[in-house]
Formats: sequence, C-alpha cells, structure tokens
Amino acid sequence: MSSDRRQLTLRVNGEQHSVEVEPRRTLADTLRENCGLTGTHLGCEQGVCGACTILMDGDPVRSCLVFAVQAEGCEISTVEGLAGDDSELHPLQEAFSAHHALQCGFCTPGFLMLAQGILDRQPDIDDDELRAALSSNLCRCTGYQTIIEAVRSVRGQE
Repeated sequence: MSSDRRQLTLRVNGEQHSVEVEPRRTLADTLRENCGLTGTHLGCEQGVCGACTILMDGDPVRSCLVFAVQAEGCEISTVEGLAGDDSELHPLQEAFSAHHALQCGFCTPGFLMLAQGILDRQPDIDDDELRAALSSNLCRCTGYQTIIEAVRSVRGQE
C-alpha cells in the first residue's frame, strides 16, 4: 500500500467492504468503483442534484460530498440494499412503480434513499414537510407530483 492511499473497511448494506483509496476519493466513487455498487448515481458532483443520496447512519447524505475515509465506522445504505435479502421490491420501490414516479430513472436511487431516510425519521410527516424535504433532490422528467404521491402512499406503512 503506497503512503498516499488508505486501507478502509466500509460497512455497506450490512456487508464489510475492504477498500484501498486515496484520502480525497469520494464515497460515491468508492461505492461505485471499489464496492461495485453502481446504483448510486453521479450527476452534478457538487451536492446539488441528489442523485448520489445514500443513508449514512440513517441520515440521507450526498455521497459526492463525503470522502470515503469519513465513512469508516458508519453504517452505509445504498439503493442496492433497499430491497433486502429476499430480493422482493421494497414498498417504496413498489410505490414508485405503481405511481409512475420514474421516467428516465437517473434520479430514482437518490429519491428512494432520501425518502427512506425521511420516513425512518418521521413516518407521519405531513404533506407540506414531505414536499419540502423531497424538493432537495432534482428530477427533470416527472414533475415531482408522482414522486410525492408514491412516498405519500408508503408513509406510515413501514
């Protein structure tokens, strides 16, 4: 291991991943390239669009703004872990499909993880708060209403 690289153990979706990265490598890049978890999308790479949203210790975070070395010791959840071990769709994934809350799908993993983080923390979130929270991610296709309807349909059911 060269002196400019760090050996890390990341806990992602309940599994340990041993990776060697430069200290400046983002968590998004590490998840995609070192862990093989390509569901975390990179859009703006400036923390604006939300396509790279994952859960870190239960909180939605923009993984493009977090260095991988900062995530060591944290519980990381990505869209690949949302469905669980039985490979059946998670209720949020089912709701996004049923409510046509995705079109091109690029923003969907980030929205799913943001919604999961919101519902974990505030399962009875009201419509205005839900709309405000979901507005932090960008979607160019759906117009947001179907995304809000999908999350609303799952609210309080988990």
